[in-house]
Amino acid sequence: MRICNFDESDHALATVDYMIINTELFDKIIDTVQDCVFWKDKDRRFIGVNKAFLDFYGFESDKVLIGKTDEDMGWHNDPEPYKQDELRVLAGESTYKVPGKCVIRGEERDIIASKSPVYENGEIVGLVGSFIDVTETLRKEKGAFNAQIMYDRERLKQYPYFSKLMDETGLDEILDSLTGVISRGYILDFAKSLISAGTRFTFAILDLDNFKYINDTYGHRAGDTVLMDVSRNLAEYVGYKGLVGRFGGDELLIINLEDFEYDEKKQFYEKMYVSERVLRKHMLMEGADTFITGTIGSATFPDDATDYDRLFELIDKTLYRGKSKGRNCYIIYVEAKHKDLEIKKLAAHSIYDNMMKLTELFEGNGTVLERFKAAAPVIADELQVPELFVVGEDGVLKNVLNGAVHDDVSDIKKLLTEGVYSENTMSGIERKSPKLYASLKKYGIDAVIIAKVGMDNDDIGYLICCSTRKQRLWQEDECALAYYVAKMLALHLKLNSERLSSW
Repeated sequence: MRICNFDESDHALATVDYMIINTELFDKIIDTVQDCVFWKDKDRRFIGVNKAFLDFYGFESDKVLIGKTDEDMGWHNDPEPYKQDELRVLAGESTYKVPGKCVIRGEERDIIASKSPVYENGEIVGLVGSFIDVTETLRKEKGAFNAQIMYDRERLKQYPYFSKLMDETGLDEILDSLTGVISRGYILDFAKSLISAGTRFTFAILDLDNFKYINDTYGHRAGDTVLMDVSRNLAEYVGYKGLVGRFGGDELLIINLEDFEYDEKKQFYEKMYVSERVLRKHMLMEGADTFITGTIGSATFPDDATDYDRLFELIDKTLYRGKSKGRNCYIIYVEAKHKDLEIKKLAAHSIYDNMMKLTELFEGNGTVLERFKAAAPVIADELQVPELFVVGEDGVLKNVLNGAVHDDVSDIKKLLTEGVYSENTMSGIERKSPKLYASLKKYGIDAVIIAKVGMDNDDIGYLICCSTRKQRLWQEDECALAYYVAKMLALHLKLNSERLSSW
């Protein structure tokens, strides 16, 4: 049982000695502190964090970060200054209220951090630190470059929770300073107040797809523009049915006080996707046409859950279910379908695990076709695709599993200029390879990843991973997996002197 003993300086976290104290009491004290507190070993690896830290990053437990550094977690766009800062602390220097930035859920946040070395028997064995998020404060000071306001006092006072709250709390504190919708703490407390009052409502979480790509490609200013646009249009779409809040980063929360039955919810979300005002729309980013989509998980109180924790668990699970199906979709919780869902089972295996499994299957016994058929269920499961096609040197499309398709798609060569091509609208294929387009549409295919099968500039053919779901969004790791399978296929065809055209 031991705790850090702070010296008498006015630093938030001062130079540390150890003293005996009740561990349980220490844990309670640390977990009631609103600042995010963490402690690390002499190699800058996390040893522990407090509850505020976990809540800030959205972690359920500290297991995801114990033994890792900031660089391992990818929290800084430029990690070097923060590394050097901690190395100075480990050399004996304390730091106090140092401004910095960290990335959470795809959004770069402003923080102020203090750190001090930890001593044991006169030697430095690690460091302890704390930080606070000052993003909202800085945005308010700077005006958040024309930040929008989506709700006024009269609108919010229609709800008992906000009517009471606004007697002592300003509107600028209740609203998210960037998007103008309800900020995280207040939208969650509003949901809890509805549950306490026994008010029926549908709860949903919306996660923008590929938001990190927008930030990395066009900058955080562009990312903020997208968030503002989607939040504004979503709040306008929801209208007087309920309220929209920002959960954090690129995630938004929807509280719908009117649509509770399955068909009502389906119509509500379907219109959100097809109207092209909220999602599935194009936005110009520095002259580039960017397609904006999102994934939604949804459940209803008290129909699906009778307490807040269970309700949030259900919308989180259905969100992950939507992501595992390829994103750009909404999932409404249905007990018969989803009661046994577990997020850990929905989370994709690492690309390394997938490659190792496929390598083992390709190195098995039998012909290359037989080995590929053995690997096909793994590929189909990981990519969530019902069909796998190949095209040989003869330009003939074939279904790998049943060999039923024999269509001339020789114009596929006009489509690929690189190793992998992905398409979620089929418009590019229709324009460049009309034969291939006609064949795929005949079989109900609406999205594909196509990978060249070849080695050393010897193009043997093509692997086509097919989805029947419209607007399917392909992720980088999915394209990488298809590319890897195509390379493995080419290698074993060459080693066994086989050709795709003979399949």
